[in-house]
Amino acid sequence: MNKTELVAEIAKNTGLTKVDSERAVEAFLNAVSATLKKGDEVRLTGFGTFGVTKRNATTGRNPRTGAEINIPASKQPKFKAGKALKDALN
Repeated sequence: MNKTELVAEIAKNTGLTKVDSERAVEAFLNAVSATLKKGDEVRLTGFGTFGVTKRNATTGRNPRTGAEINIPASKQPKFKAGKALKDALN
């Protein structure tokens, strides 16, 4: 499912227009992104938790040339599924 399909599904299930549904999806994505940028996590009980993890700087190799390259430290988004979501899948 892509974003357009998600907006259509939300519109169908809630009775909102597609425009309003798209605004709601955008607002959700912006709120999650802003919260993760601050270093906080977003917990949706039963669904899961969005968080941020730190990756240390490492040294890698260019597969074509074999030359060593430095990979800088970075922050990575992560998602941990909640129990209700896991149960729904199994």
